[in-house]
Amino acid sequence: MLPHWSRVAVGGKPADAFDPPGARPLCVVYLHSLREETPATSAAVTAALAAHRLRCLAPRGGWGWWANRPCAEFDPDLTPERYLLDELIPAAEAKWELPPRAVALVGVEMGGQAAVRLALQNPARFPVAGSISGAFDLQDWYGRGTPLDDMYPSAERCRLDGAVLNIDARDWPRHLWFCCAPTDAACYRGNDRLREKLTAMGVPHTADLESHPAGDYADAMTPALLAFVAAALAAESRKLM
Repeated sequence: MLPHWSRVAVGGKPADAFDPPGARPLCVVYLHSLREETPATSAAVTAALAAHRLRCLAPRGGWGWWANRPCAEFDPDLTPERYLLDELIPAAEAKWELPPRAVALVGVEMGGQAAVRLALQNPARFPVAGSISGAFDLQDWYGRGTPLDDMYPSAERCRLDGAVLNIDARDWPRHLWFCCAPTDAACYRGNDRLREKLTAMGVPHTADLESHPAGDYADAMTPALLAFVAAALAAESRKLM
């Protein structure tokens, strides 16, 4: 674990917390991919967070997809989504005495789709969200042996819960950023579909579906993601003054 990270427990589940020197009253909630990576061991993510003086809380959520469905990895009466909304994020807001709209949701793959979907469903609470290689076409992941197979009765029911079908043309998060490499066979079509739908509905967003940097894609794209998030959170905080 890199400096200024610590392991904490929220609602009986572990999470990694980043609290850099001189931190601003802003927080990024980082939702991991199916690889269950943690930003606490990523020099690229840690450096970007520190550069913008952003706190971060990264829950260890297993393969629950942060869906509003019962999951074996969570208590029967608490879905992964409700855990985030009712326990983890309020704990971060209380711990760091954060003002309203000071939390951004970001994630990779499984976590990226959840970050964007939750922001689309709760734009007043989460006006800032970002995703790297988001798994937006949930139906394509059904039947691959993840908990989705038990959480949903069919691929079609997965699709209905995806981010693309949760866009409201009348209300949306003011700051949306997402990216995916054009060579990512598993995730590119879902990201392109999301971009098409947002554009057609007139929802402002920033999408990079062209860049293909060398090395680890998530690490390479993290600085751009967190620069966007930091600027967007700062803009939201000024509205409260």
